[in-house]
Amino acid sequence: MAGTGANTLARAEQFIWLTARVLEQRRFAHGFLGGGPDAVETALSAYLNEDGGYGHALEPDLRGPVSQPLHTAHALSVLDSIGRCDGQRVERICRYLTDVSTKEGALPALLPTQRGYPAAPFIPIVDDPPAELLATGPVVGLLHGNQVWHAWLFRATDFCWSAVDALEQSHPYEVEAAIAFLDGAPDRARAEAAADRLGRLVREQRLAVLDPSRTADYPVATGYAPGEHHFPHDYARTPGSLARRWFTDEELERSLDHLAAGQQDDGGWPVTWRRWAPGTALEGRPLVTLRALETLRSYGRPLG
Repeated sequence: MAGTGANTLARAEQFIWLTARVLEQRRFAHGFLGGGPDAVETALSAYLNEDGGYGHALEPDLRGPVSQPLHTAHALSVLDSIGRCDGQRVERICRYLTDVSTKEGALPALLPTQRGYPAAPFIPIVDDPPAELLATGPVVGLLHGNQVWHAWLFRATDFCWSAVDALEQSHPYEVEAAIAFLDGAPDRARAEAAADRLGRLVREQRLAVLDPSRTADYPVATGYAPGEHHFPHDYARTPGSLARRWFTDEELERSLDHLAAGQQDDGGWPVTWRRWAPGTALEGRPLVTLRALETLRSYGRPLG
């Protein structure tokens, strides 16, 4: 690892230009070089399908052209990052979400239409997939955070509340989905109470590495890749997140130090999840790099 330094952003920029898809190049230019949002939205439109969903490996671990909820959630996060979660573009997405929801009115992680196309082995394809907080929580939280009102949100929000309230044993990605929902949920008092309980669960079940110098002492969730740990900054990606309250200043600073030190010699950050195909790891690293830069910047860390 190369560690951190005054040229963090310059080195990351070289990595992005060398390896990233056009979409991530445009996102980097918008986020860090003063580029406009139109170019980001134009690049994103290449992944849009006629059904209003997104496909074409927008989420790199799902290959093929078909629309999937995880791709569409990814698209929403891109639109959110450029301030365009509104109008007809989001109305179209919400119609797609309505069409693919389960009887509970919420989203499965993966529709059976993925069958026949390559997909990560850790995302199973089943004929009647259940609704999952993992897929639904970030979408509902983001739409509420942008003051979007659509009929789809009523039942989906109820599903998320029920799923969060029922959490007793969990794993890091599900907790990330839960906090993404709670950060945007309109009922702030209920969200704060639920987040407090969730934070206690994270600490009790040791789902966050609080001391990066002793990472090996923390368990890795079942089914995760060796070394696929999560840290305070993975939950509290901005100071305004409810998850920020889960960690002391010292714990968060250690976490951010660890994140900054993770920049590799080529300027990018590594993926930690299971690598199952060469292209997915290559496409995933620019996404991880953008997230690392955004997190460090949100906490005021110098990027150079």
